[in-house]
Amino acid sequence: MRLICPLCGPRDRREFAWVGTGNLLHRPTSAGEFSDWLHLRDNPAGPLEEVWLHEAGCGALLTGTRDTRNHAAGPLALIGGAP
Repeated sequence: MRLICPLCGPRDRREFAWVGTGNLLHRPTSAGEFSDWLHLRDNPAGPLEEVWLHEAGCGALLTGTRDTRNHAAGPLALIGGAP
């Protein structure tokens, strides 16, 4: 699988560390919602927003969409600006 870093271009998936699903970016403020956010995870078949760290590259924290059925990934985008 190849991922496209906005700073480095196309790279092998082994350069990246998977951080989690995109819901990690939308942390709730109430205690009840926080427990569900922390412990309950969906496992959809199809497009899924994910967070990646370009660990063996530029070190950027990135987000993008990957299809869980065939691992087809679109370009990644920076989270919070340049590293």
